[in-house]
Amino acid sequence: MHLHITIPAADVSVQEILIARLEDLGYDGFQQEDSHLDAYVQEEKFNAAELGELLSRWQLGYTSQGVPEKNWNEEWEKNFQPVIIGDFCAVRASFHTPITNVTHELVITPKMSFGTGHHATTFMMLESLRQFDPAGKSVIDFGTGTGVLAILAAKMGAAKIAAIDNDDWCIENATENIAANNCSVIQLQKADQFPSTGTWDIILANINLNVILDNFQPFANSMNMHSVLIISGILKEDMEKLAGAAQSCKLVAEISKERNNWLCVAFKKMDIL
Repeated sequence: MHLHITIPAADVSVQEILIARLEDLGYDGFQQEDSHLDAYVQEEKFNAAELGELLSRWQLGYTSQGVPEKNWNEEWEKNFQPVIIGDFCAVRASFHTPITNVTHELVITPKMSFGTGHHATTFMMLESLRQFDPAGKSVIDFGTGTGVLAILAAKMGAAKIAAIDNDDWCIENATENIAANNCSVIQLQKADQFPSTGTWDIILANINLNVILDNFQPFANSMNMHSVLIISGILKEDMEKLAGAAQSCKLVAEISKERNNWLCVAFKKMDIL
């Protein structure tokens, strides 16, 4: 059973901050409306005291109600519209009409996993793959969710892809999406930690701040001088923490972009003489 939490926050910037902080508390689905934010969390992960403390920053309250998984998925489908990034790629569900005027079309069943391209973070990560072409390279997608980033990398010709998540539902959903897009090159794994061995050309991490900070050193350890680490799920207000972690791991930001108060940052190894 999931809980549907409704928070009467109309300010988009407040909604974005709430999404980032609620992800840290285990919330796994969001729907932004003009007058409020809908958030979803597994009943066993809900902590009223933590939510109340977070909302006190804006003197906000909330209402909650239980939602069976089937109804949760139906809400996604009802609100899910295709995402189109120029002529580069499109993300649609199986119940949408095919989109033919793009280079890469991805078919992603929404369900409960994060990653359809609608959120600013996923949108920017998809854009970044256009900039850092994965063709012929090794790619690891840490916190894969629906598998959307790994699937795009596969369609762009990546030679080796690992997609990792720690959530059973995400693994199930990503498995379905990988099959639907005929991306047999992707190796899907359930794991809580970033692999401690191996080197990757492109590391993708569209996850929350705490998980990123916890794994920054393992990210750096798996990079060579030609590797790139692309991170999102970070608010502008958290950039100082991210920069500090990067410096301690001898990584430097090469490119940073912003969308709706969210950041997407690409890091490379410092060129130390």
